[in-house]
Amino acid sequence: MSDTKPTLSQAFRVWAKIGILSFGGPAAQIAMMHREVVDDKKWLSEKQFLNALSFCMLLPGPEAMQLATYTGWRLNGTIGGLIAGLLFVIPGAIVILALATLYVYLGKVPIVSALFLGVKATVVVIVIEALLRVSAKALKRTDHWVIAALAFIGIFFLGIPYPLIVLIAAIYGLFFNDTSLETGAAVKHHQPFTKTLTTIFLWLAIWWLPILILDMVTEHSILKEIAAFFSKLAVVTFGGAYAVLAYMAQDVVILKGWLSADQMMDGLGLAETTPGPLILVTQFVGFLAGFASGGWWLGLTAAIVTLWVTFTPCFLWIFAGAPYIDWIGTQPRLRGALNAITAAVVGVILNLSIWFALHVFFDIVEPIKHGPLTLWQPALASINPTVVALAILSGYLLLKRHWNIVLVLFLSALLALGIAQI
Repeated sequence: MSDTKPTLSQAFRVWAKIGILSFGGPAAQIAMMHREVVDDKKWLSEKQFLNALSFCMLLPGPEAMQLATYTGWRLNGTIGGLIAGLLFVIPGAIVILALATLYVYLGKVPIVSALFLGVKATVVVIVIEALLRVSAKALKRTDHWVIAALAFIGIFFLGIPYPLIVLIAAIYGLFFNDTSLETGAAVKHHQPFTKTLTTIFLWLAIWWLPILILDMVTEHSILKEIAAFFSKLAVVTFGGAYAVLAYMAQDVVILKGWLSADQMMDGLGLAETTPGPLILVTQFVGFLAGFASGGWWLGLTAAIVTLWVTFTPCFLWIFAGAPYIDWIGTQPRLRGALNAITAAVVGVILNLSIWFALHVFFDIVEPIKHGPLTLWQPALASINPTVVALAILSGYLLLKRHWNIVLVLFLSALLALGIAQI
């Protein structure tokens, strides 16, 4: 790891790049960050990155955004954490708002879909490369390989909730920890508990005071409902964006009636093909709910409220917990739990990677139930040869020729657009 920390301007440029190019959901975004901050810039060591990733996977909300916030905090303090977290979200939020606006007035936009399809073809390669690198560093013991395999089987085939998988891995790591491969002296966190409490109360105030003020000044009940609903989601949805969808989809369509099932699926499609965390689908939901109640300006306000209550808690979790991550990593039992969680995370990322690749390469992928097992079965006739060819080309350019990732993403998007126009 480099001893030189980046300046704020250097960090800003890198986080802006990551925010703009962070396509493909959490697995792809973690891969992008790993490539930038560990492999290229060497701002974090592999161990620091994996410890932070394991910690973020324990938290409610989008783990990739929280990992970015932690990395920014570690390098440049609170300001650095805010820059990293905000730049991870804002580019995608702007794109989602623009596309949601086009959606409510024009319906789906084929040109945008074609461009993003080319991007996703390249992202598949980025994810695979990062998965191989992370697994090589995280799986140093036989039992960790077993944990990763069981985590993958549990979540991909059995549909076991992610938090339960993490809990089981943590319990195993607490009681079956082999320290023979561990090195490094104990670390003191140097964080007075009173400072942690101050951080918690400060971010609770930042989170809730605007909501209370909004409740007093607005006559639009939809904004109050959105603030309450998505604040609750921010606290209870462990396991990342896919867990959010499970909690959210039925409520917003059936119970709330804010949008139709088709609109919900279209929103998910937009969020999957645009930069930023997949949880930005909540912004699409909030915008459509506000738009239906009072037009574009109310939709914009509702989208801002949704973003605020979705992502402000993430800063609370990270700024309160970040000072303890290195300390946790040097406590034998806690380190064992963290290492086991990291192994489980490898299985979870493999699950997300395969799920993502299937949905990129095939237009139709159906879950097939066989008793307790769920198999994601693609319709072979629905394979998209354009995407497969672009993924192969991207793999050659990135892995063999070592081209710049931005150039490959841009080339793949243009080729996909050109083929779509033929």
